[in-house]
Amino acid sequence: MQGNFPFEQFLINNSNNLKESQDHTQKQVTTIENSSGTLSSTFSPQELKFMNDEILNQLKSNVNPQKYEAFFSHTFKLAQISDNKATFAVTTNFIKSMIETHLNEIDHSIKSILGRSYLIEITIDSTIQNDNNDSQLIENTIKPQSAKEVSFSLNLDQNKEDMLSKVNAEYINHIDNGMSNGILIDINKTFQNFIIGPSNNLAHAAAVAITKNPGKAGKYPSLYMHSNSGLGKTHLLHAIANGINENYPHYVICLITARDFMKEMIEAMKENKIHEFRDKYSNKLDILMIDDIHEIKGKEGTQREFFHIFNELYHKGKQLIFTSDKTPQEINGLEDRIKTRLQWGLVVDIQKPDIETRVAIIKRKADELDLYISDDIINLIALNIKNSIRELEGALISLAAYADIMKVDIDLETVKNVLSLNQLEEDKNITLETIAKATSQYFKIPLPDLKSKARKKEIANARFVAMYLSRKLINATHEEIGRFYSRDHSSVVHAEQRITERLENDSQLSRHLITIENSL
Repeated sequence: MQGNFPFEQFLINNSNNLKESQDHTQKQVTTIENSSGTLSSTFSPQELKFMNDEILNQLKSNVNPQKYEAFFSHTFKLAQISDNKATFAVTTNFIKSMIETHLNEIDHSIKSILGRSYLIEITIDSTIQNDNNDSQLIENTIKPQSAKEVSFSLNLDQNKEDMLSKVNAEYINHIDNGMSNGILIDINKTFQNFIIGPSNNLAHAAAVAITKNPGKAGKYPSLYMHSNSGLGKTHLLHAIANGINENYPHYVICLITARDFMKEMIEAMKENKIHEFRDKYSNKLDILMIDDIHEIKGKEGTQREFFHIFNELYHKGKQLIFTSDKTPQEINGLEDRIKTRLQWGLVVDIQKPDIETRVAIIKRKADELDLYISDDIINLIALNIKNSIRELEGALISLAAYADIMKVDIDLETVKNVLSLNQLEEDKNITLETIAKATSQYFKIPLPDLKSKARKKEIANARFVAMYLSRKLINATHEEIGRFYSRDHSSVVHAEQRITERLENDSQLSRHLITIENSL
């Protein structure tokens, strides 16, 4: 193939080499074929280098700049392409583990250059070099060195501090990946690996319903999910996109962040292509999903375009889904007409996960990471990390990286040191009394009334909640709870059963329980 390699057939330079189809989401790229009509598996080093450079150029625009310099630049090389597989070489196992978190971006780059996807294989080759020096030194960019640490010899024995910096890099990489880039749908975020609990069951049920009947054919042509960061909104967005792709593969889906939507509109205005921008969003989409819609607050031009796009899609019966950290009414700087439209459909909030949900998340993530941890460790983490699912998963990633890099087993003391957990939740001494007081304060019912024989509906409801939480949080017996509230054990059994049954359909009750539990 040397000498006559048709670079122009796969190099994406301007519109001469790339045609937009009628559907804006599909691109036609000519691939390299041999006489038998299949992609050739034999390329010269020059040809592989050329393709490697083009793939790296694509990755550079899709990957965080710091991560690109640390994990791709001078450490990542296209080694071979066969009929179905693209093999890349990297310098170390650590670089390999970090690059494997970006397989979606690599696949996207390959598809953009060669016109289709390939099975991606990552191998280790410590001899990869850049133009000037040994690229094995690139790992030192993860932890800056002082002048005293610089030497002209290559020390292959890493000290403990260097190893710990790699553990931190694993955690930071996970937390950063929680931010959607607004372009790629993550095939790993599905309903199958989404842990359902009282805090998110309504949002999950609505999301699943949309995948079965999106748009005006279903119950929720417009869905608005809001919660604090790291509680699963973005996971549900990707799960919906994957579900619709499976059930309605012909549908055109746009999953984008509000910030990227705004940047795209600004670029269209600069290039006098605002009509193409409007046509794309108003006429070519079946599903529009915008993450962090609150980012358009105070942006009058963006809000104006969004208003018209929303109207067009809604009246055409298309599916609209938005996420935010606030309800529409709480977003300052958002026009009233947009707040109103965002509330046309179902508005649902996602609460912090309760203890059972946190335990389930930890167990699932530990299985994914092939990390063995005891029930004591699981409970320790679940009791101390309450506010974010992403933080919970990040804690497990840190422990897995620590066990792998330091070659040790994970015990309670290790967990406390690595995750900086210095106090067990049990030390806060949650008792029947503290649960009763927290419930009393939440429902604004005097504690003596809660413990009395009063049967008024609001008092009885609060008492049922307190009894249920006493069983759930401290595993008190029915007899102990009955004595505390001057009831027999059968009354406690009835209260527990009543709350359990109501939780299946009462999202407001779920929020009450989670708020009281977190206050403890």
